[in-house]
Amino acid sequence: MKRRSIQAETSSARAEDSLCRALLALDTLAEMRAFLRDLCTPAELEALTDRWRVVPYILKGVPYREIHDRTAVSITTIGRVARFLSQGNGGYLAALAHASGDPSDATVAHKRPAARRTSA
Repeated sequence: MKRRSIQAETSSARAEDSLCRALLALDTLAEMRAFLRDLCTPAELEALTDRWRVVPYILKGVPYREIHDRTAVSITTIGRVARFLSQGNGGYLAALAHASGDPSDATVAHKRPAARRTSA
């Protein structure tokens, strides 16, 4: 982890806020896609896509190995997403609720037990 001064941390927080505002300002799927493709490397965009792709499976309680078999996303990534779904900042669930148009979808699904790893 990089060591940063307090001033750099404050500047970093402002930059993060600016990025969040830029994301919120985009109106269409095409605009968002263009922005993400400009902002991220192909590998970064693939990592984001992989994380988002496994969310519905985790919320449905699908075993990690089955999620991996269906999506080719690594077990490590699946576990990381599951951890953030249960212990994170609520971002995945908020995004899922907005994407589905029904905020209760994410809340109800999230109350289900988390998927567990199965032996290979």
